[in-house]
Amino acid sequence: MTTHDRPRLAQIIIYPIKSLDGKVVERSKISAGGALAFDRRWAIIDANGQVVNAKRTAKIQQIRSQFDFVESEDRLLVSLSTAENRNARVFCLTTELDKLATWLSNFFGFPVSLIENAIVGFPDDLDAYGPTIVSTGTLLAICEWFPDLDLAEVRRRFRTNVEIDGVPAFWEDRLFSTHGEVVNFQVGNVRFQGINPCQRCIVPTRDSLTGNVTTKFQQIFSQHRKQTVPAEINRSRFNHFYRLAVNTKISGSETNKYLTIGDLISFL
Repeated sequence: MTTHDRPRLAQIIIYPIKSLDGKVVERSKISAGGALAFDRRWAIIDANGQVVNAKRTAKIQQIRSQFDFVESEDRLLVSLSTAENRNARVFCLTTELDKLATWLSNFFGFPVSLIENAIVGFPDDLDAYGPTIVSTGTLLAICEWFPDLDLAEVRRRFRTNVEIDGVPAFWEDRLFSTHGEVVNFQVGNVRFQGINPCQRCIVPTRDSLTGNVTTKFQQIFSQHRKQTVPAEINRSRFNHFYRLAVNTKISGSETNKYLTIGDLISFL
């Protein structure tokens, strides 16, 4: 970290139902499993128990969702709509999962249900299942690579939990080390371990609101990403350059602590 870097927590986004829209929050509690409370807490599955997500079907990206949460968990509401059906339906996530599943089944055209995990949620990386971290500068740099995308669209495509500012683009690459080693750092009073650069999937290649593919997105992204890895970073963690943000772990000792907008980031 240089003397000019003042990394601070700028934004927190949780994604209560895996692959649906996120919710910006001012603070977030650390769950018993080391995740952000409510992040990927629910997942949609088909009749065979397979997850229905944006990797599997771009159609899910046509659903617009808004969440209304009260921390006591007495009020956990989701409002769903689509471009074809703008009349939003509101469901309670604690008492109306069956009704929500019926709405989703009708939308997809095959039966689905929802499952819940309040401890760790349903992360993509089962080894580093803490919040994903990226810098605002990095997301703005991607906007320059793809002039048709604004900051809001880049955020929606990469679906990162924790965004930091006060640092240059790709500063977050300092939060991981060589294979088998971790980087210990702290956000506010919450201790993290930085594990690895996050391998991306097909989802960022598509328009976040329609599911339409951006031509050569992965190729263009990888070419620029290769050129922007900071010189001091060990490139052995990049078997390819379609990677962005940092996967983390949070130990059980941090349970019930909070991340709050404005928290400072420091190395331990």
